[in-house]
Amino acid sequence: MTTSTARARLADTTISLAPTCRVEFGAGAVHRLPEAIATLGRRRAFVVTDRGLRAAGVLDRVLHLLTDAGVEYGVYEGVVPNPSTATVDDGAAAARRFGSAAIVALGGGSAMDAAKAIALRATEPAMPIVAIPTTAGTGAETNGFGVIEDTARRRKVYLGDDTVRPRIAVLDPELTIGVPAAVTAATGIDALVHGIESLSSRGANPVSVGYATQAVRMVSAWLPAAVADGTDLEARAQLILGAHLAGQALTISGLGLVHGIAHALTAHTGTPHGVALAAVLREVMTFNADVAQAAYASVADAMGAENAITAVDALVERVGVRRPLRELGCVRNMLPDIAAAAVADAVTANSPRLPAAEDVLEILRATF
Repeated sequence: MTTSTARARLADTTISLAPTCRVEFGAGAVHRLPEAIATLGRRRAFVVTDRGLRAAGVLDRVLHLLTDAGVEYGVYEGVVPNPSTATVDDGAAAARRFGSAAIVALGGGSAMDAAKAIALRATEPAMPIVAIPTTAGTGAETNGFGVIEDTARRRKVYLGDDTVRPRIAVLDPELTIGVPAAVTAATGIDALVHGIESLSSRGANPVSVGYATQAVRMVSAWLPAAVADGTDLEARAQLILGAHLAGQALTISGLGLVHGIAHALTAHTGTPHGVALAAVLREVMTFNADVAQAAYASVADAMGAENAITAVDALVERVGVRRPLRELGCVRNMLPDIAAAAVADAVTANSPRLPAAEDVLEILRATF
């Protein structure tokens, strides 16, 4: 959203919105899972998750709820960070073997992305999805696409369709208790960037701005508390709802260059998504500043600050998530390929200032 876009007449604007999903929010909301499955007309559940959630006891908690409600279930726990097309193929084969069911996407963004792609590949029509995020960051429960790694091309690709948009999202802050501080910080920065980029996106409109502004307000206010004390249920509740609102925003508006670079960084180095975002956030905001003045004024106001870039930079430092590219497995000869991939990424087209590869290369060199 450029300064001129921010002042565009609403009477000259056309907006088309579709409902995202039914939301069940609150401490203990996961207990409504069997009812959610039943409302989708299914009696069986196929859970898509990762092995870490079994180790943390979260998966067993969900499976006990299903057992107690008489819901037959299958489990695919082969999701890994930054899931690849191979993950999708394996999970889809397992889902086909299990048969008709509701897919329960349990986990962070990787589980959500993989579950959508698995649902799309497993059957036609796609099995309905109930999303249960266990981190507060991606907002992936709000949309029908997933970011999957094409390992052969070292690129992130977008797989999805409206048919795999989760029908129901269960937002239970209790499931995020115990998420390590570093993960809380990285996923929280992801949610914050969703809000910032939604506000400055070329696709922004008054509805997305409303969601994004509230998301920035909630996430920026409560992320430090959640990082400092992972058992703070109020902070966890504020974050998971804030991340959901940011997801609602980006689903309408699209994102921008911070995500374009982060996708390319992750594909080349395996860097966790939120860490990749934090590495380049300040420099990309600076690059966009002249044409995103109105959007950044909204960011600053939501954070109770004078200057958006200074406030965001201070928050990233406070939660300890920023690292230079050289510490993320990045070497200098990767930079041109990363820059080219970032410019080619679909989200970059929404940036308020469209970059050339050389612009991105300068940003990468500045953060190396």
